[in-house]
Amino acid sequence: MITFVKRPQPSKFWTIATPVLAVILTMILGGLLFAAMGKDPVVAIRTIFWDPLFNDQFAAYSRPQLLVKAAPLILIAIGLSLGFKAGIWNIGAEGQYIIGALTGASVGLALYPLDAWWIFPLMVIAGALGGFLWAMIPAILKTRFNTNEILVSLMLVYVAEQILASAALGFLRNPEGNGFPGSRNLSQIPAMSNPELISGTGAHWGVVAAFAAVVAAYVLINKHMLGFQIRLTGESPRAARFAGVKDRLLVVFCLGTAGALAGLAGLFEVTGPAGQISIDFGAGYGFTAIIVAFLGRLHPVGILLAGLLLALTFIGGELAQFMLGLPSAAIQVFQGMLLMILLAMDILVNYRVMIVNKEAA
Repeated sequence: MITFVKRPQPSKFWTIATPVLAVILTMILGGLLFAAMGKDPVVAIRTIFWDPLFNDQFAAYSRPQLLVKAAPLILIAIGLSLGFKAGIWNIGAEGQYIIGALTGASVGLALYPLDAWWIFPLMVIAGALGGFLWAMIPAILKTRFNTNEILVSLMLVYVAEQILASAALGFLRNPEGNGFPGSRNLSQIPAMSNPELISGTGAHWGVVAAFAAVVAAYVLINKHMLGFQIRLTGESPRAARFAGVKDRLLVVFCLGTAGALAGLAGLFEVTGPAGQISIDFGAGYGFTAIIVAFLGRLHPVGILLAGLLLALTFIGGELAQFMLGLPSAAIQVFQGMLLMILLAMDILVNYRVMIVNKEAA
């Protein structure tokens, strides 16, 4: 019979190997899913993972989009990873992303049609502050009343979506938009736009912020006392209390940082690729970033690579919908499958799989 024996320490080999194996297994199972839908599985997988980068017919458009799609995922996942490492489960990054976009856009639109260089930096600050304050709701409720941050942060996503709809239909609606929902197009207003910095690359200020967040998180986790306290709290909360770690302040820091980074992601998205506040502005980046964080093993460099991979599935998924007629739900299942397989394979990190006879068992 098969039994699991706990390892004395997590396996470093399997910690690195399981994400790779999870991706390969997801491709295989995803191929079976596409085959069950009547599509050629090899063509479907090639369209998702290969064609966006190496097919000359699509690469000119798809390659720049890789950074555009990856930047918000990386920014949000970096913030989430700090909390996850400390055992603080922020599941509401989607709401913080939406509120950051709303607050940043509101500041810019309130100053319209003023054209000054300081407007965009002010919008960036407002976006980060909006996400931070939205994350403070579950943080304060947890530290003051010991509520569950998972439920509170998740429920606040739906509140944020209702505020978004109200803004698109009401106080942020374009007065020159002939009654259609949505704000002015911020990407066409020079003082409020987040343009491509290097032509043909897709790199904008959100991409710069994402790479800066990766570097900052690496230094924090590996070189700073606060990073040690985060790791210690996640691995042994009791030992952290004995070591003098102030768990309430850690909750506020982790949730606040995650909220601020999610808010920044929302602000950079609404001033760049999305261009405006609309009812469907929430693109699911906050939830997909959870997959990115775990696929990257909560490590900044791993999150960078995982963000690029998930961005590739977004781009390839859109291409597969167009070229092969795959429904968007199938792509979402494919992405969710990746997380579930990774979590299932995590058992190999902490346990050895052994086959023993019944008598020995």
